[in-house]
Amino acid sequence: MNIGEVSNRTGLPAKTIRYYEDIGLVTPQRAANGYREFRNSDAHKLAFLGNARGLGFSIEDCRALLTLWEDRSRASGDVRQIAKDHLAEIDLKITGLQAMRATLSDLVTACAGDDRPDCPILKGLEG
Repeated sequence: MNIGEVSNRTGLPAKTIRYYEDIGLVTPQRAANGYREFRNSDAHKLAFLGNARGLGFSIEDCRALLTLWEDRSRASGDVRQIAKDHLAEIDLKITGLQAMRATLSDLVTACAGDDRPDCPILKGLEG
């Protein structure tokens, strides 16, 4: 199948598919005219990558997960460790976002939002 077909099948933009090829995550065959020819296995890899990226895994994590996915003798513990590490990163981001939200909420509450020039939000942003 061509890049348009695999794009429709996987839901990934053609630009993303080309990028994944450029960094070696997928290697489609090439026709005599130089056009990419994607196999079903390429489409499966791309769908896998799309799902992993959708969960926020980094490109390097995706590379490791793809390698483990293709290795039938893999240890599930290796996969689990990558997922646990990513989950810990998400938890840190959530904690940071909650702190950011609390600070911004306090600033919004402190601001009267009227016609006066005095603004606690701007003062808070000054540091």
